[in-house]
Amino acid sequence: MSEQDLHIVCTNCQATNRVPAERLSATPNCGKCGQPLLTGSPHELTAQTINKIIQKNDVLTIVDFWASWCQPCLMMAPQFKAAASELPTVIFAKIQTDKYEQAAAPYNIRSLPTMVAFRHGKEVARQSGALPTNQIVQWVQSL
Repeated sequence: MSEQDLHIVCTNCQATNRVPAERLSATPNCGKCGQPLLTGSPHELTAQTINKIIQKNDVLTIVDFWASWCQPCLMMAPQFKAAASELPTVIFAKIQTDKYEQAAAPYNIRSLPTMVAFRHGKEVARQSGALPTNQIVQWVQSL
């Protein structure tokens, strides 16, 4: 693997792919299932997929921790989706904390919604509270 290669986990089949950094904007596909690796839309995570998506991705990964009973979370969902479409080389994902409580627990979420940014398996930033699309995009671009 060269220094310019990045690991990207397929959100469809969870295969880890090695992608040259210069090919990120060329919408690379998974070598195992053929699905796009960078879709420009948020992916729903489960207890089985959250750790691999966070730990194995070398590209910036933004995870929205939310709950079905949380009104600000529901209001922010379309904003989060719109931000994902504006930043297609960033992986956007969501995990429903009331459905997957044990999976979210290690991330020490104290308020909802909370977006946590990960790079190379490490948390690099977090932002709590519902934000409009432009503020989500600005926050992600600042990382």
